[in-house]
Amino acid sequence: MTELHLWLRHETRTTERRTPIVPSDARRLVRDGVTLTVEDSPQRVFPTGAYEEAGCRVVEAGSWVDAPADAVIVGLKELPDGPEQLRHRHVFFGHAYKAQPGAEALLRRFVAGGGALFDLEYLVDDNGRRLAAFGYWAGYVGAALAVLHHRGRLSAPLRPTSKEELDAELQPAPGEAEFASLVIGALGRSGRGARVALAEAGLDPTCWDLTETRDLDRQALLDHELMVNTVLTTGPSTPFLTDKDLDDPGRRLRTVCDVTCDVGSPYNVLPVYDTVTDWTDPVRRLHEEPALDLIAIDNLPSLLPKEASTDFSAALTPQLLEFGVAGAWGRDLDRYHEACRELDLTQGEFRDA
Repeated sequence: MTELHLWLRHETRTTERRTPIVPSDARRLVRDGVTLTVEDSPQRVFPTGAYEEAGCRVVEAGSWVDAPADAVIVGLKELPDGPEQLRHRHVFFGHAYKAQPGAEALLRRFVAGGGALFDLEYLVDDNGRRLAAFGYWAGYVGAALAVLHHRGRLSAPLRPTSKEELDAELQPAPGEAEFASLVIGALGRSGRGARVALAEAGLDPTCWDLTETRDLDRQALLDHELMVNTVLTTGPSTPFLTDKDLDDPGRRLRTVCDVTCDVGSPYNVLPVYDTVTDWTDPVRRLHEEPALDLIAIDNLPSLLPKEASTDFSAALTPQLLEFGVAGAWGRDLDRYHEACRELDLTQGEFRDA
């Protein structure tokens, strides 16, 4: 195998402070023979100097477009609109395999340049379980924001914080009434994070998973005041909320946090909204009478960037050391080729990891 060259790119989204590789794991990669180039990024939660101290080469933000052809570009969120042709292998969350808006355009860029997408969502073990995920922290932050809003204590714009600060905000005030809360997808990573956050807030949530959603008790769902959805679907399923439910005069549900944010996908289990919310405007009113508010932020873990990055990097680093070996990366590449075939696109040149 040729020497592995990883290129950690700057995230162009201004609210994205996470990183898939933290400095301590960068040191491990360098020590194990990986060439690691790191783009300068003033918004990244870890200072660039910490990567230099770990033995990384530091370059200007956005310079990955001119990186050597064999470099593997590593990031988290969306790429900028240019260049039109993507010639490198990229590792990031592409959100391109479930007919999301912009998915076909992204894949066409890879095919045009001969590159390939290794989508982190599809980096899975033999049993299909993701090998590196932000799910726990997405669920934790999503549930926390929902509680704060429901209690009238959520301030905007949102800002990155620490778990200690967030937990302090979650503590119920003296005499503050409890309310019925529900976590759907409670047994997964995100669901577990949501349950822990709700417990920190003094709540004992109802927990639903596959058994409860196969035969959905819609009235029981609407009888909860707060709901956190953490379900990731890969095929058609019964929607948890519909426009008819929003009009139900007996609905007690007032606050919904959609951690999954599958908006635009035909598999979306909450087809009652069509655009996500953000740090500036984290809450959107979906219905006036009775009121229903939505939180649907697609980079929730970035509000706890240090904790989320540290956990994710610890899981991803062993996988990066195996890049170029069949197995998880091979399956990931196969999924990219499958997506291209589904769109009748010509395959790119990178057929092996």
